[in-house]
Amino acid sequence: MNAHVPALSAGGQVMAIVPQTFEETMRVSRAVVASGLAPSALVGKLEGDAAAAAVAVAIMSGAELGLKPMVSLRSFTVINGKPALYGDGLINVVRMSGKVTYLRTGCDEVNGKLIGFCEAKRSDTGEDKRVEFSQDDAVRAGLWQTEAVVTKWNKWDKKNEQKPNDSPWYRFPKRMLAWRAAGYCLRELFGDVLGGIRDEFEAREIADADEMRDVTPASESRPTPPKPPKPPAPPTAKTIEAEPAKEDAGEDQFDLGGYLEEIETALGSAADEASVEEIWNDFDAPATLESEGHADMIDAAFSIKTRRLAQLHPMNGG
Repeated sequence: MNAHVPALSAGGQVMAIVPQTFEETMRVSRAVVASGLAPSALVGKLEGDAAAAAVAVAIMSGAELGLKPMVSLRSFTVINGKPALYGDGLINVVRMSGKVTYLRTGCDEVNGKLIGFCEAKRSDTGEDKRVEFSQDDAVRAGLWQTEAVVTKWNKWDKKNEQKPNDSPWYRFPKRMLAWRAAGYCLRELFGDVLGGIRDEFEAREIADADEMRDVTPASESRPTPPKPPKPPAPPTAKTIEAEPAKEDAGEDQFDLGGYLEEIETALGSAADEASVEEIWNDFDAPATLESEGHADMIDAAFSIKTRRLAQLHPMNGG
């Protein structure tokens, strides 16, 4: 005879596991790390309890904004060592606050040009705000894409290739304009709800500004004391001529365009945020560009990564 198999029960409410103490938070964090679900943007090369601690910080940061643990891990990224929310995470936090009368995003066309907008109103104070981010704004920021076919570097064949433009600013311009407008609007109107957490766009801009900031010591502005006079050279029987400097003709020249194209191609193959961060860390673009004398192109490299992340996390609607 076959053993009696109990019937499966249906229904019931699915509840998220929300830790209540630091010890419980660490237990959840260790499970996340052990399962391989910890985003590389959070843990980097950390292992064991060090990686679990990084995950715990993200969970606690999200808890302060009303996010459940796993939602926090999906909503947060780390830029220049600081937590930041993706665009959809930013909107989610504001909607969950209970302080919103309405929150609308979209994109209009005015005189042949697109204008993304976000308008929202607080239910507790009655304050309302509308912020726009236009096509012209995107052009000035170097974000706008218009070419259907772009040149990309094929790192396998070591050559440039013409490929379809898969940039989200080319494929989803209305969505990207609206998303950018939402970031500015919600940070200003719901600053208390967001608790100082910035969206990825502003965090990236601040990180880029920090990279480009002039850190030259202020002492350079003071007059330089005159150098002491050189002592007279001792008499010599003959003058020894210095050998001419050797040219570094044999050294390979750094291919800036090819390097940026290789980054874009590699990031284009990333299927999720974790893969994007791993590829980005492998290239170590800021250090590489600075060492090769192209520090002014670090912003361009970060823009490539930002576009890929935005493509992986498109905003609903628009």
